[in-house]
Amino acid sequence: MRRAAFTLIELLVVLAIIAVLTGLLLGAVQKVRSAAARADCQNRMKQLALAAVSAHDTHRHFPTGRVPQRTPAVPGEWTGSGWPTQLLPHLEQSAVWSAVGPAFTQTIDITQNPPHAGMATVVKAFVCPTDSRIVQPVIPAIYPFSVACTSYLGVAGTRTRRQDGVFFNDSRTRIADIIDGTSNTLLFGERPPDAGFILGWWYAGYGLDSTGTFEVLMGVAEPDPVAVTQPPCGVPTMTFGPASGFADRCAPFHYWSPHGGGANFAFADGSVRFLSYAAAPVVPALSTRAGGEVAELP
Repeated sequence: MRRAAFTLIELLVVLAIIAVLTGLLLGAVQKVRSAAARADCQNRMKQLALAAVSAHDTHRHFPTGRVPQRTPAVPGEWTGSGWPTQLLPHLEQSAVWSAVGPAFTQTIDITQNPPHAGMATVVKAFVCPTDSRIVQPVIPAIYPFSVACTSYLGVAGTRTRRQDGVFFNDSRTRIADIIDGTSNTLLFGERPPDAGFILGWWYAGYGLDSTGTFEVLMGVAEPDPVAVTQPPCGVPTMTFGPASGFADRCAPFHYWSPHGGGANFAFADGSVRFLSYAAAPVVPALSTRAGGEVAELP
């Protein structure tokens, strides 16, 4: 009697079918994971938006974009800190909050660590899980200590120095100041830290010009930072657009995300939306609080 068996060709066909099905399954799983990570990223930004609204209810203004250096110095003022530190008590981060105050009281130079040990504390709400680099403290390229980063920046209008957004140096913006409407005005946007982790610490933000620019704040059309990018990046022409990855030397100077196709933005009414890169032409209008522009998302 002859025993039934697979021929070599039949076996190869079966293996090919299994390989194709496995590829399709892995692709589907990857898409589900990406969608879940994007949703988690949106939820964390939602926490920040609601915390900012809560801070407004408490202090009658949104958090200060960045506390500037004053002459003479104001006792007890957290010079150099930005909106993230001020949101801590509204994010159920009382332990971190209680450590930040004494540290800034002792010294405003955050590179003196200690006493600024808190700047290595990762706050989950500040981190988009899609960026696995910053789910734990990192060591910046030019400093010998650890820091914690943020995936989100305060939208400073068109340019930080114009002070036409909600957040800027020494800002105290009220909802009444947002003439364009809270549902049409941006609070936060996604911008991953640079490859060297120089730009993007949540703890404080000196910025390239002592206004917090590119650190905790950013306008949607900032001047090209030619001091650190040669040749120039052409930033003013790219308010919001894709980057080639975390190592892209021009990526820190415009809003983008690793999600693909766009990035999350939080609005002053506490809502969060995923904006596609096709919305870049209307982002400048959405960034100002009282510009009077008509902004319709595609």
